[in-house]
Amino acid sequence: MFKRKIYEKLVEWKKESDGRTALLVEGARRIGKSTVVENFAKNEYESYILIDFSTASRTVRELFEDISDLNYIFLQLQLQYKVDLHERKSLIIFDEVQLCPLARQAIKSLVKDHRYDYIETGSLISIKKNVQDILIPSEERKISMYPMDYEEFLWAIGDTVSTSLVKKLFEAGQALGEKMNRKLLRDFRLYMLVGGMPQAVDEYIKTNNFRKVDAVKRDILSLYEDDFKKIDATGRLSVLFDAIPAQLNKNASRYQISSVLDSGWSDKMLELIAELKDSKTVLISYHTNDPNAGMANNKDLTKFKMFLCDTGLFVTLMFKDKDFTENIIYEKLLNDKLSTNLGYLYENVVAQILAANGNELFYYTFANPISKHNYEIDFLLARKNKLCPIEIKSSGYKTHKSLDAFSQKYSDRILWKYLVYTKDLCKDQDIICLPVYMAQFL
Repeated sequence: MFKRKIYEKLVEWKKESDGRTALLVEGARRIGKSTVVENFAKNEYESYILIDFSTASRTVRELFEDISDLNYIFLQLQLQYKVDLHERKSLIIFDEVQLCPLARQAIKSLVKDHRYDYIETGSLISIKKNVQDILIPSEERKISMYPMDYEEFLWAIGDTVSTSLVKKLFEAGQALGEKMNRKLLRDFRLYMLVGGMPQAVDEYIKTNNFRKVDAVKRDILSLYEDDFKKIDATGRLSVLFDAIPAQLNKNASRYQISSVLDSGWSDKMLELIAELKDSKTVLISYHTNDPNAGMANNKDLTKFKMFLCDTGLFVTLMFKDKDFTENIIYEKLLNDKLSTNLGYLYENVVAQILAANGNELFYYTFANPISKHNYEIDFLLARKNKLCPIEIKSSGYKTHKSLDAFSQKYSDRILWKYLVYTKDLCKDQDIICLPVYMAQFL
C-alpha cells in the first residue's frame, strides 16, 4: 500500500461530514482509488463492507431496486458479506458504482438514515448513459483522485526528504547547484518514464526493469481502449485518445480533430471530448479568449489541447506502435539523449502536476506580427486576481519570446512569470526560471 495524499482528505471528510454526505472518489481506472479507500476503511472504522459492482452478485444488485426497507437491505448486506455493521462506526463502500446506477441513487436515502458512512468510487462515472435514468443525490460530495504525483512517487521509492528540502530552496529563491540539479532532474525523468500508476510503480520497485514496467502500462492503455469501445462502439474515442502524442508533437495551437477523424465528426465533437474528459484518462487545457483571473468565463470549448492523465502512460503511448526493444528508448529518455524534441513530453508532465494540484488548465495564443507562428503561453494560472503565465522548455535554453510578448501586452495583469526548463533555479530579469521538478510548488 503506497502512501497517498488523498488519504488525509478522506479523514477530513469523515470528521467534517459526520455522515451528512457520502463521498464520491472519481478518477481514471487503475490509479488506486479502491486500494486507498479500503485502507481508510480498515484504519478509521470498526467494520466496513466493500461492494464491488464489477463482481457483485445479482442478489446484491437487486437490493437497490427497492430501498423502502433499509433494515432488510442492511441485514442482507451483513449476511452476504459476513460483516457486522455498527451504527456510526461502520463504512459501506460502493466500488465501481457507475456499474449500478440505482445504488448511487440510493445514497440520498442511505445518508438520510445516518446509520453508516458511505464512500463511492467510480471511473467513467459522468457518462450520460450511466446516469440518465437516475436522480443524482445532492448529498454526494465529489473529490477527484489522480495518479501518484512526484512526491508520492518519491515516497514509494524510499525518499521522504527531497521534496521538503527542494521546496525550501524554491521558497528562498536559492539555486541548488549544477550537480544537485542534474541528480534531481534524473530522478524526475525516472518519474516521467515510470509514471504514477500504482501497478507500474510497484513493478518498477520489484523488478527495476523498464520492459516489465512498460508491459504493465500497455495493459492499462488496453483497458482504457476497451472502456472507450463500450462507450463509443465506432472507435472514435480510441482514435482521439491514441492521437494525443502526435497532436502535441505538431506544436499546433490546438488539438486538430479534423486531422484525426473523417468528416462528419463536427456535430459530435464536443460530446466526444466531454466523454474523454469525464473518463479522467485525459486532461483538457482550454484556450482562454481573454486572459484574466476569470479565465473559466472566457474559455473556448472548441479550441483545446489534450494531455494524458499520467505521463508514464504518455511515454508508452508515444511508442505504442513499436515493440519494446532492450530498454533503449527508456535509457535514452532517462539520460536526456533521445534525439527527438521532447517539449510536448514536458508539457504533459506539467499539465499533470498542475491538474493534480487542483488547477484548471488554460493556455493562450496570440498573433506574432513579424512571423506566421503565433506566440503561445503554455499554461496560465490565476493567483490573487492576477495571472501567472508559464512557458515550458525541454532544454536549458532561457529564450522566452512568448513570455516577453505577453508581458508587453498584459503587463498590468501579471503577478509572476515562469519559465519551466531543465536547468537550475535562477531569475532572468523578472522571469523566474524554474527546473521542471519544482513545478509542483506553483
